[in-house]
Amino acid sequence: MVTSMTGSVAHARACAEAMWASDSASRALGMVLEDVAPGRARLSMRVRSDMVNGYDLCHGGIVSALADSAFAVACNSHGTVTVATGFEVDFLEPGFLGDVLVADAREVALRGRSGIYDVTVRRAGIVIAEFRGRSRSLGRSILEEER
Repeated sequence: MVTSMTGSVAHARACAEAMWASDSASRALGMVLEDVAPGRARLSMRVRSDMVNGYDLCHGGIVSALADSAFAVACNSHGTVTVATGFEVDFLEPGFLGDVLVADAREVALRGRSGIYDVTVRRAGIVIAEFRGRSRSLGRSILEEER
């Protein structure tokens, strides 16, 4: 077991990279993992023409997918496989065709196997959505050398 790295930025990055390698849905949407630390993650994504409605506004489901991916990376940054148990969203502003959306996830509380995370999604510094997610650890290691 790798204990010296646990809780470090290097450990969080290794966990994120292991998880990201098999997350073909997020990559297909053009999401980019910008930053990760224990309990934190930042992802970005450009709004493409296949992500908007007839008014060139980004679909809420696309914004939710970005926030959910940032939430997942932050949750899994501690090295155990963690899943969402609930998610709430408030949409405050629209995203537009061509915008680069940035999702910042941060851990609010982590007690035992349960966690609470907030995710803020912005375009050009303007907050467009706020998410609160709840998580549950499955107790399995993400990294092969920790298994």
